[in-house]
Amino acid sequence: MTSQVIYKGDLRTLASHLQSGSTIETDAPTDNHGMGARFSPTDLIGTSLASCILTTMAIRAKDLDNKLIGVSIQTEKFMEANPRRISRIDIHFSWPDGIIFSEDERNRLNEIALSCPVKESIHPNILLTINYNWL
Repeated sequence: MTSQVIYKGDLRTLASHLQSGSTIETDAPTDNHGMGARFSPTDLIGTSLASCILTTMAIRAKDLDNKLIGVSIQTEKFMEANPRRISRIDIHFSWPDGIIFSEDERNRLNEIALSCPVKESIHPNILLTINYNWL
């Protein structure tokens, strides 16, 4: 088993990672009867994607590790109403000041991003846009 999720009431859950004991709380979003006080379950899809992209880049591009330290990704998720589902996820990279990537490095990182396991698991009907904001 990987995790345990407990419903806490008031549209909130507590997820525990069984190996480490770390936890994540979720809350229903404000547009779906929640307080929006925590990540929503659908927020975690984009967040997992961003985390997976960065982790996979670090694993597969070890020679670029120093250039990857401090990279951040902001995610934005868009919902459709009928059926209620994620329709689009936007990924926006921010690179540390002064970090420059060659064209070959950019192509390599793009290929890695597009092949991370979470990206490969997202339904193909979900539009994914990645803005690398290369310097």
